[in-house]
Amino acid sequence: MTGVLTDFAGVGVHEAVQQRLEDFFADRISLASAYGDNYRLLWEAARSASSGGKMFRPALVAGVYRDLGGTDDDSALRIATAFELLHTAFLLHDDVIDRDLIRRGVPNLAGSFAADAAERGATDAAAATWGQASAILAGDLLIQAAQGFIARLDIAGPIRGELLDLFDGSIFVTAAGELADVSFSAGVRLPSLIDVMAMTEQKTASYSFEAPLKAGAILAGADQNTLTILGEFGRLVGVAFQLRDDQLGVFGDEGVTGKSVLNDLRNGKETPLIAHARSTSRWDEIAAVLGDPDLSETDGQVVRAVLEECGARTFVDGLIADHVSRAEALLAASTLPDTLSAHLRDVARHAVVRAA
Repeated sequence: MTGVLTDFAGVGVHEAVQQRLEDFFADRISLASAYGDNYRLLWEAARSASSGGKMFRPALVAGVYRDLGGTDDDSALRIATAFELLHTAFLLHDDVIDRDLIRRGVPNLAGSFAADAAERGATDAAAATWGQASAILAGDLLIQAAQGFIARLDIAGPIRGELLDLFDGSIFVTAAGELADVSFSAGVRLPSLIDVMAMTEQKTASYSFEAPLKAGAILAGADQNTLTILGEFGRLVGVAFQLRDDQLGVFGDEGVTGKSVLNDLRNGKETPLIAHARSTSRWDEIAAVLGDPDLSETDGQVVRAVLEECGARTFVDGLIADHVSRAEALLAASTLPDTLSAHLRDVARHAVVRAA
């Protein structure tokens, strides 16, 4: 999504936010040292978890802000950094929920802490608990820190309050989506395609697209019509982004995505791919192995073949294309500045044409 990367004093958004993160974590690591090695190591691991990402959420904040005439670079970067911290927190929690031990091709925080505990003599169960607890605590701390970045903005009180409400709302909605995701995978109830699409929107679109876009606009003093357009655009593209993510979770290249193509299948993830397959005559061929924690690579190949042959992958391709088309039509009918519209069209394209 390089089209929305805007320079700040000659430094790209990625580099500027990374420096803010480095400064933040250096301070926290220094403070944590007074509370023992484990706490210091937790903060060092949280710092590692925050590196290596695409940082497109910060880019959305910064791009919209600049395209709408904003000049308070410091505040824009603080907000951008807050969204990156929030994203890292959600990844830490999501890995615990999904029982994933790998992120971006290397052991994640839960995985590394569990491995360290095992090396020091902990039982497998105790090591797993240590890793999971550490990741949960780190995620909690980063959510609190992200909110602090917004709360300490040196801007007019009403605008700061609006940004805090937006940020809080995105966390609230994302948690609802994550809870629905877990309930569907656990078999609490059988979801319809409508249910799965609503969950998809809640768990990704709100904090990844709608809120960053609107945050940049709020800081720039945009009117309500602009906020409404950006929110709807973010919703549409956010859903398309997650749909593509669902495909990569099953059909992706592990060497590129850094994640297993079996975990979603082993966890019984309810996605539109699965919801569509359930409605076809091929469903019985894969129903028994979905959600099996011991699902083999051979089973995974069978599931992928059935999802291809029953039309599920093509169906999701159509959903992605429809959401992107509607987002582009929204921009075409809007009165947004040309530069902003061009950047947003670039965002829509890059959200779905990706391999990781």
